[in-house]
Amino acid sequence: VQLQSSGGGLAQAGGSLRLSCAASPNGYSVKVMGWYRQAPGRQRESVATIKIDGGTNYADSVKGRFTISRDNAKNTVYLQMDNLKPEDTAVYYCWTEAVRVVVVREFWGQGTLVTVSS
Repeated sequence: VQLQSSGGGLAQAGGSLRLSCAASPNGYSVKVMGWYRQAPGRQRESVATIKIDGGTNYADSVKGRFTISRDNAKNTVYLQMDNLKPEDTAVYYCWTEAVRVVVVREFWGQGTLVTVSS
């Protein structure tokens, strides 16, 4: 599965940004999609995930501010980020868990930088 993400960039605190990530399945069935982030000097952490049935999971730090959604027909996942905070500054990675026959694999996008200024 190839993941191509877009969006991100620079925003002021309190502002909004939207990330998009399109998956090219290449024979896999895309099941769970989501976003992780990694800030300088910190470990990569899960931000939000969404199952194919629409079930979502959010990190406590972004609940109420970020919204994940997906378009199954387009194998695309979105992350709407509102009320951004400087601590949201990180490289955001698109992620998916996909299945081909009985093989389950994880795939990562190339990462997109989000910078929030105070």
